[in-house]
Amino acid sequence: MKHTVAGVAITGCGSATPGACLDNQGLSQIVETSDGWIATRTGIKCRRLAGAEDSLSALAAEAGQKALAMAGLEPGDIDMIVLATSTADDLFGSASKIQGLLGASRAVAFDLTAACSGFVFGLVTASQFLRTGIYQNVLLIGADILSRWVDWSDRTTCVLFGDGAGAVVLQASKRDRLLGFELRSDGTQNACLQLAYRGGPQELAAGVKIGKGTYEPIQMMGQEVYKFAVRRVPEVIEKALHRAELTVDDVDWLLLHQANQRILDAVAQRLNIPSEKVISNLAKYGNTSAASIPLALDEAVRGGKVEVGDVIAAAGFGAGLSWGAAIFEWGR
Repeated sequence: MKHTVAGVAITGCGSATPGACLDNQGLSQIVETSDGWIATRTGIKCRRLAGAEDSLSALAAEAGQKALAMAGLEPGDIDMIVLATSTADDLFGSASKIQGLLGASRAVAFDLTAACSGFVFGLVTASQFLRTGIYQNVLLIGADILSRWVDWSDRTTCVLFGDGAGAVVLQASKRDRLLGFELRSDGTQNACLQLAYRGGPQELAAGVKIGKGTYEPIQMMGQEVYKFAVRRVPEVIEKALHRAELTVDDVDWLLLHQANQRILDAVAQRLNIPSEKVISNLAKYGNTSAASIPLALDEAVRGGKVEVGDVIAAAGFGAGLSWGAAIFEWGR
């Protein structure tokens, strides 16, 4: 089979969040904290939380449906679905379930796990299938329900996380709108942010023991993660801009993983990007991991802030440790 090299365009976006909202005042009834303490240190005012009846698959499918509608595509037009998540409903993966919910019967579907960097890693991964001409239409979804794995008595982590899903449609295009990217990992710092399996020995037969357990709540070394993000994210954005043959002055919007307003401000300052060019919806949703970039993008597009042709510098960073940046133009 002969394939032609094509470009990539991002032609639609969508998002979905659970209905329940826990604000800082409500959180202060659960753990010793206050609205002032949380807002000053993180910029977060509220977070959306999934209920026991909610599923990651349903949230992701809703976001995907909205992205398809904006792109003017039907589910049957999709060749591939990539789900960036760390909190699948099924340990074997949830992308295929989403494929079924959407009715995208032609699409191959798989999960990709890179925590809060997942959407950027997924964007780069999906783009390779389009650039080689193998596929024409890809649905990329970033979704996480981190509330399932939060210790709600741990003030250092429970104030940060929320649940949600965001999606984009990527299409093969004569003009390549993905201008440059850079991806990085550093496993030596894995312990700084993790959701680790912990098990104990269970003897099945004489001399045969297995490990039996479950995953522990999210654990984070906050100061180390902050220092890592503020140092590494500006570097990786500059690398991606260099690959795109652009400079910071060419950037219309800085779209970072919505982890902490202090990080967003510090990265923008180091890059000399003015605050009015920084996209932030952190106050309303908290840190939604792989969902945060597409969720913020969807709000900015539907709110009329981001327009066709705008140059966006997006960067994700988090557990792994992993980080990456992608420079793209919005629209066909």
